[in-house]
Amino acid sequence: MSILVVGSIALDTVETPFGQAEEALGGAAVYFSYAASFFGHVRLVGVVGSDFPEEHLELLKNRDIDLAGLERADGATFRWKGRYDYDLNEAHTLDTQLNVFETFAPAIPEKFRDSDFVFLANIQPGLQLQVARQVKAPRIVACDTMNFWIEGAYDQLRETLKSVDILVINDAEARELAREPSLVKAARQILKWGPRTLVVKRGEYGVLMFSDHSVFSAPAYPLEDVYDPTGAGDTFAGGFMGYLSTQEEINEMAIRQAIIFGSTLASFNVEDFSLNRMKTLQMQDILERFAEFKLLSHFEEVEDAGL
Repeated sequence: MSILVVGSIALDTVETPFGQAEEALGGAAVYFSYAASFFGHVRLVGVVGSDFPEEHLELLKNRDIDLAGLERADGATFRWKGRYDYDLNEAHTLDTQLNVFETFAPAIPEKFRDSDFVFLANIQPGLQLQVARQVKAPRIVACDTMNFWIEGAYDQLRETLKSVDILVINDAEARELAREPSLVKAARQILKWGPRTLVVKRGEYGVLMFSDHSVFSAPAYPLEDVYDPTGAGDTFAGGFMGYLSTQEEINEMAIRQAIIFGSTLASFNVEDFSLNRMKTLQMQDILERFAEFKLLSHFEEVEDAGL
């Protein structure tokens, strides 16, 4: 099954208490694509500037990521500079230079329009909707968003959600979108607007999934080494959608398994800067940590405890 992602490609400069990276490969579409490529064929639509290093393109091509939808525009590539303190759940943005990404208008190549799975990464909601309308008959459309669009393009975002099957956002964004302090009530409201499933990322506290008939909670993997959380959410989405693309039936069980695979990929990503840890990752590593995830919250039923 084919997986289409539309989103940002960036050069990131990141500083954490444990080190730093200068002009490192980043962007939502990059992290998503790399993670999803462990499961299936990925098609990437994005834009880079004339200064984008060729070695980064080769890295993506070597993962069998189709770059036919990649535009190289005159100008500089999107750049983001940020800092994390010891609370690695919050990024402090120091500088954002949209550059060629500011005028990015995604055009989906004809050969990409039959994609089975579509992920609309964090871009302007109106552009997300345009992309969704260019794809012929996808099995699943999922999207991400952020507080900037919730505050500045609320009506457009609500319209886009009508074309979305799965919304993947963090807990603060879910509350702001629904204008509801209770996460459970917020989820119920969002599910009325179009998505059949809401996946709520909670950083080091794990993931919550809401559907019309169930709630699922998954823990975060307890790591000894966390160096850089940049791209963790997009890596999660890539593992999540990548696994779903391998399934004949997208049911409750498959979505729960996909959440654990997404969490597994994200847990590897944060162990180093940029894609450095992902470059050394093998499928066997992923499967072993997936099994460890299962043990984190497994417990036996009480048969006879004198109750």
